[in-house]
Amino acid sequence: VQLQASGGGLVQAGGSLTLSCVASGRTSSYRGTGWFRRAPGKEREFVASMAWSGGGVLYADSVRGRFTISRDNAKNTVSLQMNRLKPEDTAVYYCAAAAADYAFREERLYNYWGQGTEVTVSS
Repeated sequence: VQLQASGGGLVQAGGSLTLSCVASGRTSSYRGTGWFRRAPGKEREFVASMAWSGGGVLYADSVRGRFTISRDNAKNTVSLQMNRLKPEDTAVYYCAAAAADYAFREERLYNYWGQGTEVTVSS
């Protein structure tokens, strides 16, 4: 499975961005999807995840209420709508896919990773 993330860019604080991640290849081999981010000088951290069925959705406390994860299974796409962005949201955002149909927080449970898309939020 190959994952291609896009939609990053420069935005002012309070603004919005939508990230997209398109899966290709053996798309039947993944179910769970997630977004992670790595801020400058920090470890990569969990942002949001969603199971194939859509019933399982998790958010990091830092983004809950501002970010929304969604997926279009027919198009093999998972999106991350980011509203009310803050400078501390500045990071490279990665999409990931897991073989299991579950919403995971742990990086180690994801089998496939995209290349990352950069988000910069100016104050």
